[in-house]
Amino acid sequence: MTRVPHVLSIAGSDPSGGAGIQADLKSIAACGGYGMAAITALTAQNTRGVQAVHVPPPGVLVAQLDALAADVRIDAVKIGMLADRATIDVVRGWLAGPSGAPRVVLDPVLVATSGDRLLRAEAEGALDALLPLADVVTPNVPELAALVGAPGARTRDELSAQARILAARHGVRVLAKGGHLDSADCPDALVHPGGEMVWFEGDRIDTPHTHGTGCSLSSALATIAAAEADWVWAARLARDWLRGALAAADALDVGHGSGPVDHAHAHRAGALPPRRRAECASWWEDIAPIRADIDRDPFVVALGDGSLSQERFAHYLAQDAVYLGAYARVLAGLGEIAPSADERAFWAASARACVETEMALHRSRVAGDPPEPSPETRAYLGHLEAAAAAGDHGVLAAAVLPCFWIYDDVGRRLARASRPGHPYEDWLQTYDDPAFRDATREAIAWTQRAAHRADDAALERMREAFVVSARHERAFFAQRP
Repeated sequence: MTRVPHVLSIAGSDPSGGAGIQADLKSIAACGGYGMAAITALTAQNTRGVQAVHVPPPGVLVAQLDALAADVRIDAVKIGMLADRATIDVVRGWLAGPSGAPRVVLDPVLVATSGDRLLRAEAEGALDALLPLADVVTPNVPELAALVGAPGARTRDELSAQARILAARHGVRVLAKGGHLDSADCPDALVHPGGEMVWFEGDRIDTPHTHGTGCSLSSALATIAAAEADWVWAARLARDWLRGALAAADALDVGHGSGPVDHAHAHRAGALPPRRRAECASWWEDIAPIRADIDRDPFVVALGDGSLSQERFAHYLAQDAVYLGAYARVLAGLGEIAPSADERAFWAASARACVETEMALHRSRVAGDPPEPSPETRAYLGHLEAAAAAGDHGVLAAAVLPCFWIYDDVGRRLARASRPGHPYEDWLQTYDDPAFRDATREAIAWTQRAAHRADDAALERMREAFVVSARHERAFFAQRP
């Protein structure tokens, strides 16, 4: 059994439930963790703003932290509203002491979404001393500007420059959030202390209900990092989860101001908590050595530069025709067991495309009856047919996916690098066709949906089916007459 991350939120409360520890605990649970909370401040607030703040004596926070550390394993800490200098001093002393935590995410809460100040101005300097004790800091544009003493960023270049300054100054990773940028998209950047940067792209989600987004993202990040031990993937997964919560926010209908995001959106859709192994993009990363072998294969190299012999290409196309006939039947079978009408229609259309479009191209180049399947073709089809016989929709979707994805990747690059008059241009253009690219994206999306609903055991079967198919793709390219 996978160990459930224990995540402590050190933050203020929000009685409306959209931000603060209430949002943190919902986010931690939604992302697969067990949440705890040490309360730094009690607020009276709703979706329209903050009406009052009460900060308990520092000793109360010390007692909360010490009580937890004496009894409960803490895998990660998320720090939110700290309110004043005394509170910051308590948290800094606790983190620096023997009871600290292996992972710390600091959301530098300065001002609420409503515009109300949540950190007293005289305490902002004390926050600087806390930053080096964090693994990741998650400022939005105004918070980042305040922390580096600059005007608010308006472009992604300004955002990344300020994030690099903050990361280098304090030796901390910075997840700089681009929600306040003047742009139609909403990019975020994870900047490492050495200046390395990873961008996360995405369209802006059109909703006024953004109350508690900073709290929710930072607590999700802490939870996923405790499970995955990879800050880049944790940031990617936390961000994707929050984007889903934002997209579902309007349906909650909470309050009359800026409402909360829907922390339970994935649960309502039947998805399990975010996991790297449930992301098709992680499978693609994992087969990078296989993809590199395909790129280096003499057949693929000669196909790309046009030097491939007609005999070798004819053998390949003949075997591909054998493969596609059986592959079409597997796709049709997948369409029969898919759980939704839309997905059934997609796989059925893909099966028809194998026969109507791709097979027509093969017949135009290869005359005569189809040959006997080669050992490589037989092995690949045996793998697919075994997956089909098992009747597991997710496994079968994962097994057929590499034929879409690898051919889209390899074929598109070869087509775009080919010279005019390339002898195999018609074949290469088949895989650089926008319709095939769209079909590949849709195949990934349907497989991804199945992976999000799969438990760990089912996920392992899906991933294994995907990897084995990728190995067969490599062998299929490498086969010789």
